[in-house]
Amino acid sequence: MRTNEFDSSSDEDDVKEEALTPFHVSWLPLATVGSSQFLGICALPGCKFKDVHRNLQRDVGELRSQGVQDVFVFCTRGELSKYRVPSLLEVYVQSGFRVRHRPFSDGDAPELELCCRILEELTCSLDHCRKTVIHCYGGLGRSGLIAACLLLQLSTNMSATKAIEILREHRGGGAIQTVKQYNFLHEFRDKFTLYQDSRDVATERCVSR
Repeated sequence: MRTNEFDSSSDEDDVKEEALTPFHVSWLPLATVGSSQFLGICALPGCKFKDVHRNLQRDVGELRSQGVQDVFVFCTRGELSKYRVPSLLEVYVQSGFRVRHRPFSDGDAPELELCCRILEELTCSLDHCRKTVIHCYGGLGRSGLIAACLLLQLSTNMSATKAIEILREHRGGGAIQTVKQYNFLHEFRDKFTLYQDSRDVATERCVSR
C-alpha cells in the first residue's frame, strides 16, 4: 500500500460527505499558564470504527488548513490498524507534519519518564511557536491527561482540579476518563518534581567525574 494514497483501502465504504463524522480540533488556550500559544486536541483522523466514519484525506487536509505543523500521536500501532488508518504516521510525514509517536494504552496513564519526554517535546514545539496538535482515539482520555499535565508543568498555581475543569470546558465532560488517569494527574506534580530532581543529581554526578 502506498501511503500517499491516504489509506484508500480504509475509505472503501465511500461514505457520502454529509454522512461523515465531524472532525473538530479544539484549541486550548495556554494564556492561563503564561503562554501565548494554543494546544490543539482532536480525535483520530480518518477513523472508521462502529458508528464513526471519517475520511483521512479530508481530516489531514483540515489540519493543514489550520496551519498545524507538529502532531503528537498517543495511539498504538495496533489501534491504528484497528481503526483502519494503519499508515497514518506515514501520511502525516508525507503531508509535511513533524510527527511524534508516543503511544500508551487506551484508558491508561503513561510511565512518568514517557510523560516527561512528551512534555519536553511539547514545550519545545510551543516555545518555537509551532502550531501543535495532540490526539489519541477520541481526544479525551490520553490527550486530555497530557494536556492537563502540561498545564500543571507550566504553572505552579494550577491545581489538578482546575486543569481538569479547563480541559472539560474545551473538550467536554469526557476528558480525563479513568480513575488511573485522574490519580496520575493529582499525583503528577510531586512525581514530576522528584523526577526532575533525580535528573539534576545524575547530571551533577556526570559533570563531577
